[in-house]
Order: sequence, then C-alpha cells, then structure tokens
Amino acid sequence: MSGSLLLVVFIILVALLFDYINGFHDAANSIATVVSTRVLSPMQAVAWAAFFNFVAAFGFGVNVAKTVGKGVVESAVVDHWVILAGLTGAIVWDLITWYYGIPTSSSHALIGGFAGAAVVKAGFAALIPSGLAKIMAFIILAPLLGLALSFTLMVAVFWIFRRAHPGRVDGLFRRLQLISAAAYSLGHGTNDAQKTMGIIAILLFSAGYLGSEFYVPFWVILAAHAAIALGTLAGGWRIVKTMGMRLTKLRPVGGFCAETAGALMLIGTAVGGIPVSTTHTITGSIVGVGATQRLSAVRWGLAGRIIWAWILTIPLSALLAGATWLILPR
Repeated sequence: MSGSLLLVVFIILVALLFDYINGFHDAANSIATVVSTRVLSPMQAVAWAAFFNFVAAFGFGVNVAKTVGKGVVESAVVDHWVILAGLTGAIVWDLITWYYGIPTSSSHALIGGFAGAAVVKAGFAALIPSGLAKIMAFIILAPLLGLALSFTLMVAVFWIFRRAHPGRVDGLFRRLQLISAAAYSLGHGTNDAQKTMGIIAILLFSAGYLGSEFYVPFWVILAAHAAIALGTLAGGWRIVKTMGMRLTKLRPVGGFCAETAGALMLIGTAVGGIPVSTTHTITGSIVGVGATQRLSAVRWGLAGRIIWAWILTIPLSALLAGATWLILPR
C-alpha cells in the first residue's frame, strides 16, 4: 500500500472519528427533551436515537454532502493536509465544548475548520462566498425558525386540547414523543452524517479515487451513518442536562413540539442541501416552547452563554485548523 493511500485511509478514519464525536456531542440534542420529560431513560433514549440516526442513511439523499464537499472551499485548494487540519480543528473544539457541557455546533466546527485550513494555505480566495453565505444565514435562521415553529405548535396544541384533562394530555404526548424523538433523530442523522460524507467524498475526489465527477459512494454513506449512530450510543449526558433540564423545564407536550419543529427544520434543509446546526435548531425550539409559558421560564443567562459559544465556534475552530495546517509535516 502506497504512502499516499495510507494517508487517505488515515484521514478517512479521522473523519469517521469526528462523526463519532459528533454523535455523542450533538446527538444529545435529539434525546435531551425525551430524557428530561422522563418518557425514556437515558440508555433507552440513546438506543432509540442511534437506531434512527442509522436508518436515515436510506431515505434523504446526499445534497448536504455535496454542499459541504463542493460548496465551501474551491476544489483546487483541497488536498489531504487541508482536510486533515480542518478535521483536527473541529475535533479539538468539539472535545473542549463537550468537556464544559456547552452545546455548540459540530457542523459549524467542521465548516470553520475546513475553511480555516484552506485560508491559511491559499488565502480568502480559497473560499466559495455563495456557499458560505448560505451556511452563515442559517446560523441565524435555524434557531429563529425552530423557535417560531415550536411556539406555533405549542399554541395550536394548547387551543386544541384546552378542554381536555391535563393527565390525559400528558399521557397522550408521552406516547407521541416517541414518534417526535424518532423524527428528530432521522433529521439529525441525515443532516449531520452528510457533512462527514462530504468531507470524505472531497478527499477521495481530490486524491483521484472518484474519477472526473464528484459523487458520494454508498460505502461512505453507510460508514458515516454507522459512526454517528455509535457515537450516539456513547451518550453525551453533560449536554443532555444543559439542553433538556437547565435551559427550560419541559413536559411531554413541550418535548413533542420542540422535537417536531426541529425535525421539520432538519429534514427540510437536508432535502434542500443546506447544512444547518442541529444544536441551534433544537435550542431555538426549546426556547420557543418555554416562551409560550412565560418569558421568565427560559433561563436567558444560560441561553446567552450558549449564543456566545455559537458565535465563537467558526472562528476558533478555523484558528485551530489553521494552526494545525502550519505545523503538519507536509
């Protein structure tokens, strides 16, 4: 096996490691509400989410993967070292924020790392403005749309069940939350695993293993979904606690509305090829649910610290990746 092929295999393994870390870092988003409402135990919830993370491989296409692979950095700039540095920056940032229990976006860490390494190598001309503009726009739109959708769903549910006995409503939505949690895990799996697919596919394309046309091989799709599902099984309790218990108190009806709003956002953007943050989406959805009770039901101080972490994710992961590119023994 040649040295070049060995390097490609090593970087693919690093990419799958990132996907696995994404699983226990970001997949907490898909189980936080179902755990905090005590519909499922933490172990039941991670198994439920992991199953649907993997099932998502078989139904939602690879449009996000194509955006990440071909829509962020100019193909001529991409090489093994840019990808390895970008992945390293994203992994380091993910591990730092996981350790401190801060629900930041693995997706934006990956985008920031990939872009940062490319800029250090070839300057800002290496970036594709239109692709980055779409991603940056949804940093703002994803939580706002999640908030609006969950708020609207909560208001509608309150009106529909205004005369029903609270105990019956609670029992109904405890069952429905299993469906909404599954839908959210499908959305998380298809949107987040595709980002790793895009990185692996552009690596194979730049190394000449895909021929003249960029595409995502089926084995890459299966490997990415398997890695994120295994990561989900590894847990992520620190962030589950922040998202599902500290941000606002949730009941099953609130968990259902937050997850349903998040699932609609994630699956819709995945079909449209827009890489969005599952963290931003579910955080906005949980805040929207809390705001229907009263604005003071949301712990705005904690929400503010989360927003600061979001703002810093892309530039700091870019800096980490750029520094990694400079020290790699190319």
